[in-house]
Amino acid sequence: MPAELNHTIVWCSDPGASARFLADMLGRPAPTRFAHFEVVALDNGVSLDFANAEGPIQPQHYAFLISEADFDAVLRRLKARGLDHWADPRRSRPGEINHNDGGRGVYFRDPDDHYLEVITRPYGG
Repeated sequence: MPAELNHTIVWCSDPGASARFLADMLGRPAPTRFAHFEVVALDNGVSLDFANAEGPIQPQHYAFLISEADFDAVLRRLKARGLDHWADPRRSRPGEINHNDGGRGVYFRDPDDHYLEVITRPYGG
């Protein structure tokens, strides 16, 4: 029985701002509105649906597999905005990227402290 992830909800304090942040950082089209969600569509048919949280937000981790050229663009955006970024999830290597599994990766935070990661090679590959 095939199963594919279709969408997930990202709880945030300002759905429009958070969705625009992710779309901008990943070079995606502007978010679209669906019901009370701000939706960021990804290339593999999955969407992240941003919704207003009632109460405290529990930060989550979201990782995105991107091309080498797109990685360069994300890194340029991080630096242009003066955003903190790290080579590792423990944040012990600030301002660096990693080269895990022969690719490149970097971690950064969104406006609600969700931990975002972009990688150019899947882990274990």
